[in-house]
Amino acid sequence: MKQLFEFFPVILFFIVFKLYDIYAATAVVIVATIVQVTFTWFKYHKVEIMQWITLALILVMGGATLYLQDEQFIKWKLSIIEWLFGVVFLGSQFIGKKPIIERMMSDNLALPSVIWKRLNTMWGCFFISIGFINLYVMYNYSTEDWVTFKTFGVPGLMAVFILLQMIFLYKYIPEAKE
Repeated sequence: MKQLFEFFPVILFFIVFKLYDIYAATAVVIVATIVQVTFTWFKYHKVEIMQWITLALILVMGGATLYLQDEQFIKWKLSIIEWLFGVVFLGSQFIGKKPIIERMMSDNLALPSVIWKRLNTMWGCFFISIGFINLYVMYNYSTEDWVTFKTFGVPGLMAVFILLQMIFLYKYIPEAKE
């Protein structure tokens, strides 16, 4: 349910884009993201740093899209956020004792240090790659194609990446004892 809630603004963006246009969809995604962060704050009394960054980017890039009537700003937001994720993941290997992926997942999975670093590097490279793929799509395809890519292509690529990651990690997961 939490993952569906995280996609709430993106789903609304897609629906409103199909019904109206990129500008109406941008206005809706701004409001939906504000609602999402506000709800998270009231429910958990905490909002993750990346949610704050996403909110700030949606306000700035979405606001520029609406104010200047230029859809390039909202399209660039995806690349910027993906690159930020990538830099955080790659940079975490040099800051602190553990890479960020280990900090996030070590309660559920025990891996050798070298594997955590490889996994972290893969995630960082994945996010940076998505940012560049977004640029390719936004400059070589229509806005409608870009919206479809953002809504379905990025989550699809992430699902494939997670599946490949699970295959990579399979040999490190202990078998259940009967």
